[in-house]
Amino acid sequence: MQSLAPALEKQAKTWKFIELWVDPIPFPPKVLMLVVDHDGRCNVFNPAADYKLVVSHSNYQAAQEWFLEDEYERVKGKLLAEEIM
Repeated sequence: MQSLAPALEKQAKTWKFIELWVDPIPFPPKVLMLVVDHDGRCNVFNPAADYKLVVSHSNYQAAQEWFLEDEYERVKGKLLAEEIM
């Protein structure tokens, strides 16, 4: 099994939901993963770089604004922890 980046490993037990965000302009598109904790803290990871932590935000709105500022688009849907745990 692949070991996770320390920041992502810490969230393995505390995440509430995950979203994927895509920069559709380059090819192949750049994909980032937003992990939101039960306390509302948001961390953005890059799956293409061994899940390296890209940036942290104190709330979902700040994370969403960061993505939109760089013209990322949210992939429709969310993966909810309560549905798979």
